[in-house]
Amino acid sequence: MYIKKWFKKNWKEVIIDTILFGFVAGLVVAGGVLVWISTLDIPDLSSFDERRVLQSTKIFDRTGEVLLYDLHQDVRRTIIPFEEMSRHIKNATVAIEDDQFYNHIGIDIRAIIRAAVTNFTQGDLLGGQGGSTITQQVIKNSVLDREKKLTRKVKEAILSIKLERVLEKDEILEIYLNESPYGGTIYGIEEASRAFFNKSAGDLTLAEAAYLAAIPQAPTYFSPYGNNREALDNRQKLVLDRMRLNGFITIEEYESAKEEVVEFEPQAVTGIRAPHFVMYIVEQLAEKFGEEAMAEQGLRIITTLDWELQKEAEVIVAEKAESNTERFNASNAGLVATDPKTGDLLVMVGSRDYFSEDIDGNFNVTLAPRQPGSSIKPYVYANAFRKGYLPATVLFDVPTQFSPQCEPNDPSSQSPCYSPNNYNGKFVGPISMRNALAQSLNIPAVKTLYLAGLKDTLKFMADMGLTTLNDPDRYGLTLVLGGGEVRLMDMTYGYGVFANGGIKAAPRSILRIEDSRGNIIEESEVNTSRVLEENVAYMISDVLSDNVARTPLWGVNSLINFPGRDVAAKSGSTNNLRDAWIMGYTPNIAVGAWVGNNNNDPMGGGLSGLITTPMWRAFMDVALPKLEDEKFPQPQINTIGVKPIIRGEYIDTSLLLQAMQNQTNDEEGSKLDVATIYNNIHSILHYVDIDDPTGPYPTNPEQNPQYHNWEYGVQKWNKDTFGLLLDTKPDEGEDED
Repeated sequence: MYIKKWFKKNWKEVIIDTILFGFVAGLVVAGGVLVWISTLDIPDLSSFDERRVLQSTKIFDRTGEVLLYDLHQDVRRTIIPFEEMSRHIKNATVAIEDDQFYNHIGIDIRAIIRAAVTNFTQGDLLGGQGGSTITQQVIKNSVLDREKKLTRKVKEAILSIKLERVLEKDEILEIYLNESPYGGTIYGIEEASRAFFNKSAGDLTLAEAAYLAAIPQAPTYFSPYGNNREALDNRQKLVLDRMRLNGFITIEEYESAKEEVVEFEPQAVTGIRAPHFVMYIVEQLAEKFGEEAMAEQGLRIITTLDWELQKEAEVIVAEKAESNTERFNASNAGLVATDPKTGDLLVMVGSRDYFSEDIDGNFNVTLAPRQPGSSIKPYVYANAFRKGYLPATVLFDVPTQFSPQCEPNDPSSQSPCYSPNNYNGKFVGPISMRNALAQSLNIPAVKTLYLAGLKDTLKFMADMGLTTLNDPDRYGLTLVLGGGEVRLMDMTYGYGVFANGGIKAAPRSILRIEDSRGNIIEESEVNTSRVLEENVAYMISDVLSDNVARTPLWGVNSLINFPGRDVAAKSGSTNNLRDAWIMGYTPNIAVGAWVGNNNNDPMGGGLSGLITTPMWRAFMDVALPKLEDEKFPQPQINTIGVKPIIRGEYIDTSLLLQAMQNQTNDEEGSKLDVATIYNNIHSILHYVDIDDPTGPYPTNPEQNPQYHNWEYGVQKWNKDTFGLLLDTKPDEGEDED
């Protein structure tokens, strides 16, 4: 009955009833919230000056015995009066952290709502956007525990309002600037100013102040000494933009600050082992747990680092890099070692000297995208083997124009043409994929990439762990000669897949995390997946460890030859010799090394093997005696029914037999003359359909856009090599044996 009456009401009455209902419901909810808040144990502000005891995070090697770094063993904090701080750092901090600081009562309702909406849409009700004012951050840093709970947020808001009633705004900002973390052991604006710019906080320029204001949001990530300098630069520009929009600086000051080149002082870190590795771990921890947890919870981090190998590697890299500086103008180097079976990062040497200002030594080159040169080739050949090609498959190493837009006889590489050369300027004619890869010949490698398919190969590389080749539209056939950029660490893990029979072990750098009492709060497991067929991985290992196949390039007794032990290796360098690489592995360790200059200056005076191999070999000589002598399983290769060109015959005997059957010679039956044999030499595109290489012969191979260009080079080689034999016919009436 009531429902019928309600429906009979006009719309104005409905609206009034709805508003009344909402008002009453709101009062009930608000009352409930007030009752709930009244039950909370809110600390008194008398505890404001009582700082929590920091229990610093400690990072250990894989044994749990060797302390690599205590994150806060040398905490530095210098308190200075508000008047001694540069006006720029005050304004910059307010602009980026809380631009309504001088207008709110301790909390910013609009910021809280905005953050709540953002967090709700992202499914993170207690994290993500904080919406915290500077006052709230002071309370959080000084009084409350750091657990992510709604109760803490409420306490934080209440105490912030109380604090605003007993302290002036400038006093609160002074506390914030004296307490804020700026990375590592640096707390407070005065210590940050002296550490980064060797000056007092009162002398900071506008551009310097904008940098410092940019850091506290994520001190580890935005560290000027890490690998995220571009992100820091962008955030500094954001600070300047906010300052201009809020009227804290003039247009002239804004433009001048944007043009100012800011130089940071060298990083001062003491009591640290394996610094590049440690900083790599710290970044992971900061992202996972937050800066606050690392400073206060006393975590024990047991990492994967093999300290004994790391020590040796650091000495070797430093010594060889010093020699390379003098001989090859190569001032820096890096080395990574991993366990292919577990994914454990055993060694990370990110530069020859972490503390060297001359080479920006704190920059970790093992995480920097660089061009890999020919060390990328095994990935391309592996993808070709997956499609049915074999190590014995024959390609022609002859001058080839790879652009269908250019004439086959055009040797130019000026766009749109592309006709690369080999490292020695020579060409060997027909050659197996085995020998072409082992000897690092460029023409067969480019042909292999075409046969394997560029997009398919890029996807395969991504599956193998190369995370930076993620834009297929950027790359062409030059990819196989190192035309993309990859990270040394990713390359080492990728080679580890070959070492592990096609099984990829996910990268692992932390074994377990313990609380301050030794209880395990997190333990990582070995996570593996198959990304490459087992037999294909064995083929690559077989080729890269074949000392006979690589002898024309390396010589018989080279530094990559380990008599009696299976070791696969591949070097690479860019054409301008800005990057030199060597990658190698056994079944139980993968090792990658890079040599070059951080600023991309070219090296000189030698091939990449001469520059990188001594360092890599010296480390392998240390590492291998500590490891079991494991052998690479031999690949299983079945050539029954396989096309001659794929199984290693560049003259297709099956087609010759067919030609014999079609020939007649009055009384003696079918005969095969020399001209027929040598006129039957073609490029591989004559015999395979690249979409189905092991399938039937293509009915019209000339439809392939590369066919005429490849065929031109092969026929020219054929004519230059066999000459008149191509036209030889047996004399009439003359018997043939």
